[in-house]
Amino acid sequence: MDPQSQPEVYDLVILGSGAGSKLLAWTFAGQGRRVAVVERKYVGGACPNIACLPSKNIVHSAQVAHYVRRSEDFGISIDSFRIKMPAVRDRKRKMVQGLVDTHLALYKESGAELIMASGKFVGPKTLEATLSDGTKRLLRGENVVIGTGTHAVVEDIPGLRSAQPLTHVEALELDVVPEHLIVLGAGHVGLEFAQAMRRFGSKVTLLDRNHCVLHSEDDDVIEGLGSLLKDEGVDLVLNAKIKSISGVSGQSVRVTLEQNGVAKSLEGTHILVAAGRVPNTKDIGLELTGVEVTERGYIKVNERLETTAPGIWAVGEVAGSPQFTHISEDDFRVVRDNILGGHRVTTGRQVPFCLFTDPELARVGMTEKEAKAKGIAYCLFKIPMTSMLRARSLMETRGFLKCLVARDSDHILGFVAFGVGAGEIMGCVQIAMLGGMPYTSLREAVLAHPTIPEGLISLFSSASS
Repeated sequence: MDPQSQPEVYDLVILGSGAGSKLLAWTFAGQGRRVAVVERKYVGGACPNIACLPSKNIVHSAQVAHYVRRSEDFGISIDSFRIKMPAVRDRKRKMVQGLVDTHLALYKESGAELIMASGKFVGPKTLEATLSDGTKRLLRGENVVIGTGTHAVVEDIPGLRSAQPLTHVEALELDVVPEHLIVLGAGHVGLEFAQAMRRFGSKVTLLDRNHCVLHSEDDDVIEGLGSLLKDEGVDLVLNAKIKSISGVSGQSVRVTLEQNGVAKSLEGTHILVAAGRVPNTKDIGLELTGVEVTERGYIKVNERLETTAPGIWAVGEVAGSPQFTHISEDDFRVVRDNILGGHRVTTGRQVPFCLFTDPELARVGMTEKEAKAKGIAYCLFKIPMTSMLRARSLMETRGFLKCLVARDSDHILGFVAFGVGAGEIMGCVQIAMLGGMPYTSLREAVLAHPTIPEGLISLFSSASS
């Protein structure tokens, strides 16, 4: 019998090396289990390579450019400056390489085997890994985890694919400042890139089919973000239905659209698609495993992240989990505990997020829209960032803090920060929520002055309604 027909047996085989996957690999290998991870391209998954961390690196470079452009505001005179996009890109690449090296060291330290190969199922709990030289390995796991993630959707708009649009992957590798960047989609990715590229010097036009940016948020958040972008010179084209696209991104592109019943066209040099994600579940042999997918192609899982096939689990975005690295990391905890015989579920967990525009937008818990839709009675606390002394000292006073508190218990239902340090102050509130603390505990806390969290005292001392 061909020895290749006999699978190598592992305690745990993982397809994809993203946040939840790698933590499972390192944890179980560190406990002495035999673990193999099959990764097609990016060691550590999207976050350290082509998504969260490199994009924030680029965003920070753009913020520095913004500071330099505003240097007179700080009493510093700079006669002229120019953006060197190859250097911006290389700074990002250096950070990414450092992260990859750290991941490789953790694989070696834990004993987990990282196999750089294209993987697909050839049977229940059995994967075929095809290496770059064409050789194949057959792997079988007592437990198997799917963590293949998602990728940017390129919609079936006439001419869009042939225009070779940028996704966030290619946008992070730009070595020129686009003369005129057209961004399709006013979600998290679109907003961050629109502001960053505008700050580097691009003319930027942001298109979205909805009537506003980040349309699921409360109206004050939507208005704040919209005003921010307009003030920085980003052109917003909303209620836009794109009809066709011509040209090639990087040279010249034309977008034909309909806005409020009126036909229009836009011309630019580059086009970036940021209109959502689709799961990486095609062509990986799921039909041979008993693993079912949803109508949208995500893997069907229960609250324990078990798929419809015994012994096969899914984590992260491919499982339909909220598309944040920190959620994938929590998926790791869920699968870890359940494989070890415990019981942990995804239901009822907090899903915080931070949008890294400048200033940031951060939220955890319920929005006003959600509370009203559910008929939940709440008190509203809200202050402008001008009431936060740390923001005043930095002279970064755009935005506000807002909190929903249950009328019948004084417990925090939801918190929003749109302003400097929003992500950090949200973390303080989230910890209070995890501890079941009433808002009065934060109102009466002794917090260092002048810090950003100190603003919570002002927030919770404000009149509520």
